[in-house]
Amino acid sequence: MSRTKEDCLESEKEYGSTGETQKMVAAKDYPAEYFAASALAAAINYPLWRASAVGQSGFVVQNLHVVGIRLPQALSTYVYGFLPPYKGLVATVGGMTYARAAIFWGSDYGREVLLSHGYNESVSMVAPPLVVSTIVQITNQPLIRATITLQDPAPQKELRNVMHAIRYLYKNFGVAGLWHGTTVGLFKTVPKYITAVVVKDYMEEHLPQADPSSPTYHYDRLERSAIKSATAGIIGAALTNPLDVIRNEMFKTHHKMVRTVRDLQAEMGWSWMGRGLGKNMVAVAIPIACTIFFTDAFIQWSAPRFHNEGLTKEELMKRKITLPVQPTN
Repeated sequence: MSRTKEDCLESEKEYGSTGETQKMVAAKDYPAEYFAASALAAAINYPLWRASAVGQSGFVVQNLHVVGIRLPQALSTYVYGFLPPYKGLVATVGGMTYARAAIFWGSDYGREVLLSHGYNESVSMVAPPLVVSTIVQITNQPLIRATITLQDPAPQKELRNVMHAIRYLYKNFGVAGLWHGTTVGLFKTVPKYITAVVVKDYMEEHLPQADPSSPTYHYDRLERSAIKSATAGIIGAALTNPLDVIRNEMFKTHHKMVRTVRDLQAEMGWSWMGRGLGKNMVAVAIPIACTIFFTDAFIQWSAPRFHNEGLTKEELMKRKITLPVQPTN
């Protein structure tokens, strides 16, 4: 049965305002959308991640030629990220997909659960990404270590694939070597995702809602999501760049964190804190922003399908689905 504009407006009165309805979308109903968004963002941004890993680790790309032209050193790292062979592509994309899907879905679902149990907004917003990103970082650390080590273009350490890199690390540094850099990884990853999630949720609460009566309503919702996503990605990446530098330098030198910071300070002064910042803003801010935006877009596309499948108003309310208003001419 088709719904008129009046039916939709009446439903809004029963559910709450349109803005409130949109924020009621339950994460537990959309795990596939979170996973698909994370996978798409990871695949698109693999070359950017690769360029960032090379730049922040201090790996040197020498004598890079494209169509017979030797590239200047300033451009070589960026271009290298886009050129084959794409070492560790499947493992990197898989690891990023698991990490971001778990963090963003777990954070949104965890917030719903904590709020329903009476916890305040601050605890409900911060605790889930703190717990989930910590677990993800620890379980993902050997894969992170191997995929970054794999990107070193130095011919004396030519590693073919992720398993070869893991065997190399284990042979030379033991089991502990696979988790080398976990502490600084936690210092970097956990604040980054807490910041991104908090900024995302804050902007979701405070950005003006799209007008359901507008003929461009669905596009307006996507534009709103783009602003929210970009802001969350940029702030999360910028605040944690120094920790990225420390972690990647530890991977390259295999030194402890304190010595790594001391060596960076001695070699570069305070400028080390900004090393690779441009690459990091591209390789971290864009994937986070893409993940948040694609998730919103996939959920926006999926939600009306429940209505089209003939669910009753009570079922829609139970599932907390937003019913878009179709403007009349």
